[in-house]
Amino acid sequence: MTMTSQVRQGETSGREVIAQRLINGSVKRSYEPVVDLDWDRGPETDRYFLPPRVVTLTGTELWERLSEEQRIEVSRQELANILSVGIWFENLLNRTLLARLMTADPASASTHYALTEMGDECRHMVMFGRAIEWSGARPYNMRLWERAVMKALPNALRGSLLWVAALVGEEIFDALQREMLDDPLLQPLVARLMQVHVAEEARHIGFARDGIMRRKPTRSRWETFVAANGHAMAGVLFQRLFTNPAMYRRAGLDGRAAARAARSNPHFRDVQVRGFASLAAFFEDAGLMSRLSRYGWRRGGFLP
Repeated sequence: MTMTSQVRQGETSGREVIAQRLINGSVKRSYEPVVDLDWDRGPETDRYFLPPRVVTLTGTELWERLSEEQRIEVSRQELANILSVGIWFENLLNRTLLARLMTADPASASTHYALTEMGDECRHMVMFGRAIEWSGARPYNMRLWERAVMKALPNALRGSLLWVAALVGEEIFDALQREMLDDPLLQPLVARLMQVHVAEEARHIGFARDGIMRRKPTRSRWETFVAANGHAMAGVLFQRLFTNPAMYRRAGLDGRAAARAARSNPHFRDVQVRGFASLAAFFEDAGLMSRLSRYGWRRGGFLP
């Protein structure tokens, strides 16, 4: 047996151990959002749907001119927008994992954990959709070109790039949720939603990070190149998604003017940098942060 095959065999067996551990964790600590959240308790009129310190307009002249009621409405629309984006990305992850399972070993622990993760994501999508309805807002739909990209991506996400995409779609939201969920100004149901999501996403993030690091010693130069550069535009995309002009219009503001104010807002940039910091450090350690991807994330406001 060659050294490379020995490494790959060790990689596979180690992956199976991690997968089984995560399956056991899922058995011990999983949630059913339909019954674990108090959907019958309506929103409180004096609570925010996102803490003011993470709302994209906080600190701008526009924000200072808004009444408390208007600020809460902006937070409601921003929550609905973020949850809508979350649904899109979890849908993308599930479709990509499901396609991979067509050729995977159906008896392996890693396959079983992938199915477990997909079940978690399905419940999260239900939770997000119900939370949008509960909040009194409406979901935000993808534009035609966004739908086209989302349909094509499962065919492109392979090897390390799959796990890079999973982390980009999960870890930035997770980092921000961790600093928000105990905020006293937050709606109690939203805080509970974040607690559920953070607890279950921790397993998903661990599985994705492990997948990347186990491939590091054996991945080809081409795989490294694709994975390191494939997320270069994600920063700009996420900034645009987080500052969707439609959500400001629904809150009664000039959508384009508000989006411009948010994108040039130093306070919002600080929020973005905090949300990306842990993932940026991981990509550096994994050798998957190229000059191009650094430029893209910096252009989007996620790197200082």
